Amino acid sequence: MGYLKQIDIENFKSWRGKQVIGPFMRFTCIIGTNGSGKSNVMDALSFAIGERVASLRVKHLRDLVHGSHIGKPVSDTARVALRFCNDEDLETVFSRTITGDSSAYNINGAHVSYTAYIKELEKIGIVTKAQNCLVFQGAVEAIALKDPKERTKMLECICQSKQYAAEYKMKKEALLKAKEDTQFHFNKKKSATVERKQVTLEKVEAQKYQELVDDLSQKRLQLSLVELYHNEKGIDAISDTLRGRKETAAEKNRELVTAEQSVKAQKKEHGRLTRELQHMEKEIRGQEHVLAQSRSQYIKAKVNTSHHVKKAAEIRDAVKKNRKMLAVKEQELEEGRQEVAELERTWKRYEKQTLQGVARGRDISLDEDQLDQYKELKKLAQKQGAVLYQQAEKLHWEVRADSEKLAFDQRKKKEIEVATRNSQTHLEEFMSRAEKLEEYTQKCKKSLEDLHQREESLSAELQHVGQRCEEVNQELGQVLEELRNARLDSHEGKRQQQRRELLEKLRRLYPETVFGRLSDLCSPVHKKYQLAVTKVFGRYMNAIVVASEKVARDCISFIKEQRAEPETFLPIDYLVVSPLNERLREISGAKMVVDVVQVNAATGAAQLGKVVQYVCGNALVCETMREARSVAFDRQERVRTVTLDGTLFKTSGVISGGSCDLRSRARCWDEKDMICLKERKDQLTSELRDLMRLKRKEANLKQILAEAQGAQTRLKYTKTDLEILQNKSIPKCQAEISRLESELSNLECEIQMQLENLEAKDTEMKRIREQIDQIDDMVFADFCAKIGVESIREFEQEHLKQQAELDKKRLEFESQQARLNAQLEYEADQLAQERKKLSKMEDSISKEEQATDESKEVENNLLEAVEEGQNKLLEMKNQLLLKKSQAASVKAELSQKTQKLQEINKELTKLQREVMSAETALEQKRMARHNMLLACKIRDLPITLLSGSLNDISEVQLVTDSESTSATMDIYEREAQFVIDYSELEEELTSLHSGEEREAFMEKLKESISSLEEVLHRTTPPNLKALEKMSEVKDKLQEVMEAFDASTKAARKCNQEFEQVKAQRFHLFSQCFEHVLLVIDQIYKKICRNRSAQAILSAENPEEPYLGGINYNCVAPGKRFMSMDNLSGGEKAIAALALLFAINSFRPAPFLILDEVDAALDNTNISKVTSFIREESRENMQIIVISLKEEFFSKADALLGVYSDFDGCMFSRSLTLDLRPYPLVEEENDKGTARKTRADRGADSCSLDSFS
Repeated sequence: MGYLKQIDIENFKSWRGKQVIGPFMRFTCIIGTNGSGKSNVMDALSFAIGERVASLRVKHLRDLVHGSHIGKPVSDTARVALRFCNDEDLETVFSRTITGDSSAYNINGAHVSYTAYIKELEKIGIVTKAQNCLVFQGAVEAIALKDPKERTKMLECICQSKQYAAEYKMKKEALLKAKEDTQFHFNKKKSATVERKQVTLEKVEAQKYQELVDDLSQKRLQLSLVELYHNEKGIDAISDTLRGRKETAAEKNRELVTAEQSVKAQKKEHGRLTRELQHMEKEIRGQEHVLAQSRSQYIKAKVNTSHHVKKAAEIRDAVKKNRKMLAVKEQELEEGRQEVAELERTWKRYEKQTLQGVARGRDISLDEDQLDQYKELKKLAQKQGAVLYQQAEKLHWEVRADSEKLAFDQRKKKEIEVATRNSQTHLEEFMSRAEKLEEYTQKCKKSLEDLHQREESLSAELQHVGQRCEEVNQELGQVLEELRNARLDSHEGKRQQQRRELLEKLRRLYPETVFGRLSDLCSPVHKKYQLAVTKVFGRYMNAIVVASEKVARDCISFIKEQRAEPETFLPIDYLVVSPLNERLREISGAKMVVDVVQVNAATGAAQLGKVVQYVCGNALVCETMREARSVAFDRQERVRTVTLDGTLFKTSGVISGGSCDLRSRARCWDEKDMICLKERKDQLTSELRDLMRLKRKEANLKQILAEAQGAQTRLKYTKTDLEILQNKSIPKCQAEISRLESELSNLECEIQMQLENLEAKDTEMKRIREQIDQIDDMVFADFCAKIGVESIREFEQEHLKQQAELDKKRLEFESQQARLNAQLEYEADQLAQERKKLSKMEDSISKEEQATDESKEVENNLLEAVEEGQNKLLEMKNQLLLKKSQAASVKAELSQKTQKLQEINKELTKLQREVMSAETALEQKRMARHNMLLACKIRDLPITLLSGSLNDISEVQLVTDSESTSATMDIYEREAQFVIDYSELEEELTSLHSGEEREAFMEKLKESISSLEEVLHRTTPPNLKALEKMSEVKDKLQEVMEAFDASTKAARKCNQEFEQVKAQRFHLFSQCFEHVLLVIDQIYKKICRNRSAQAILSAENPEEPYLGGINYNCVAPGKRFMSMDNLSGGEKAIAALALLFAINSFRPAPFLILDEVDAALDNTNISKVTSFIREESRENMQIIVISLKEEFFSKADALLGVYSDFDGCMFSRSLTLDLRPYPLVEEENDKGTARKTRADRGADSCSLDSFS
């Protein structure tokens, strides 16, 4: 019995350097912590027996080298070697080495191929594909949960019957096909036998039927001769008529060509004049632009000149007013000076008269003693009333000063009142001028607003025109681009035009029965269906839909007459439409093509729907290729299906992709939009011309801008003057008036106060004077008595009255003189200021006059330029009118010639229609003659031809479009050479000239033929070629018999080959299945240690078990039967191990490696499994188990401990312990000894022997 001795590892995964894992005993357990590298031992074994990279938990072979997982491989190579010993202890080394991304295989150091390596492994019982020596982690649970099919595949891998699966399938398909062929030929053989019997009966009936046919043929011959005879007469008459009409049409055509040449020359002349007009209009627009600029500049200069003139005039008016005011002031100043001089002269006269009057008026005279006494008494009185005299003197001077001040204030008041009146006059002038300026400003603003509104409206209009021009140009470009994209090449466009013209002609001939082309009458409901619908429509895409078969034949005749291209027709009454399969509408992801096509025509929608249903049938349209393929082929009944990109799946299995011109053909759906696009292009072109005319208003806008600029300039200057008046002059004047009024008010108050003060002082003076008078009366009492006066005051009044009056007059004179001198000085200052202001205004006038002269010069120059531009523009417009009159006359002449050409064209069209109708009638006659001759040939009527033969008649039916026009004309020309012998025709039939007689005779003959045909119709038509068919039927039967025999032999051979492969596959599988079926129950009972446990294995298909599943059920000890899904985890694991060991027993491997199969087992089940494994390892195979449970690995023959170490990176190392010196004693009658032995074994297990 062979066994695995040890594993030599070098730089493989977590194993660094050269390491030896082993030696392995009959029952060895590999133990170690998680992540230490235990599972890498399984990977090493898998790698050594030739497993693929995907099964080793890496992506590339180079990732198996130690350190590759962290990007630091320790070497470029890695190696794993298995040392296997056979029954004779001969050692064989199986090694596999990694170099880069490739691996090399060696046996005992010799390099071998992968195939040879696998074969050598199979010799020792290791099947790599079946992995019969490896049970990976989690595989036990997976086996327990496998479905029956997966168990079948597992058994097929073990028994290697899977290698026959492909051949089995191929042979079975060949057998089924051979049986179908045999059945098909059998059915053909049966049909041929029945057909032979039928032909025999038909032979008898044919003889009776032939007599009726001969009589019918004779009458048909007479009818055909009559029809041919009168047809030839009609052809001759129509030919003569047609010849005359063609000559008339040719003459009219020559006249039309002459008229067209004349119209062409006239159009050329009109085009030349139009281009000259456009050139002149362009020059006029340029001149208008220049003139508008000149006008705007002239208006601006004129506005500037008028502003300067107006300003100068205003300044002159102000100067004139100032001069008048200055003259008045000078006159007032001179008057003041004269008044002062007059005042001085008056004073001198008064003083002289006063002195003279004083000298004359002395009546009382005093001597010297009296005078001295008077003086002494006066001094005594003064001494006694000194205080009063001082007070009186003081009051006198105060009153005098107050009086002078009052007089001065009163003069100042008058001056202020004069100044106030002058300032108010100036203010009124300023206010009046400000009102005029405000009115002018409002007028300018209103004018400017109007200009701005016009400018805004015109600018908005021009902006809208500009934007609209851009939009129109952009849209026109898109329309032109769409038209270019939609248009085919010139040749194709010409063909389409010819076909469209032909269709229009057919519609004019048959307006109610020719509906149009199918592509024009209907369209897809969405653009995404265009390619699909185009593919389904196919050759009917451009077919013409007509009401009846007769109309279709007439149209075909007309097309032949026109020598046009062939057309396909769809007569509605001739179509046989199959009903739609409504169940197809229930298929998800697909739609019926009929449902995605909409009829565009309003009238006859139901009839057109019938045409669409005929063309589309039960075809379906799908979004994707996968859906279309599934709908077309995966259903029980195949359906014609098309995808959105035009790929068609036919029921025959043929898949037709979109042809190269499918997209160009699909564009025909957009041709209906071509007319709309052209109309839109014409609308946009017309709108663009109108917009270009509106765009010429830019000159008007510039003129408005110039006028607005002039108004803005005037408004600016006016606002400046108004602001100066409002902000400077008027406020200054108002402030001056306010100041003067305030000063006047203050003066009035002061004057009032002074008056009151003077009154008070006068009262005080009177009081003091009375006291002084009392003192004087006491002192001068005696003196007055002496001189004879009542009081001394009477003497003093007489004596001092004149002196007082003189003093008073002198005071008034001095006051008046001071007032007049002050007023003269003030008026002299005001006069100097006015003169200075007048000088400044005269300087401003000179400057404004100079600026006015300059502006007038510029204005005159611009006016000359404007007049010159107007004259030039007028001259150009006169020339334009002359050219327009010439163009109008040429256009009128062109219109006359065009009208004449249209009349000629109408006449020619009318003649052509007559020719066409005649040609149509002739064509119909010729077609009728051809069809009659063809009918005679087909019916084999014995017509005698003096020239030609019935065999030369073309067998093509001319009512269809299968032949070209040239071929049809060749047929007509060839048949025109035939000369028919009408000698067999009765004379009375040839003498029938009137149509009624001919129709009556032919009707009678047709009734006779119809009665015979009715008899023949009621009579079942026999096979008249029964004798000829008899030999054909015999030959056909012989061929069918031979084909049936050949198919029978082929089916027998296929059956033998299939049965042979089937037997081989069945033998291999049954051998394995029966073996497993027998041993699995024993193994399950042995593992469970209970005879009541049962493991049941059954095939779903007993006859061919490999085609069905394998059911596996277990009855656990002490439990009832239940399915595998209802078992506990441990029970499932025990059942899976039983199945695993049973399968392994069929083709046992020398060793078996299990990875943690005890994961789901409790201690009891572990004890059972270890006991079974120990027995198996001693009797059948070497078993190596990776385990983490002490209850399991404590019963092994040896332990292999794996631990991790770290030196730069983690790597694995191993220790081994031989447990054979510590045997387990399991005797039930000596439990103590067993415990002692276990205890001793446990104590000694602490010493480990390291073998690596």
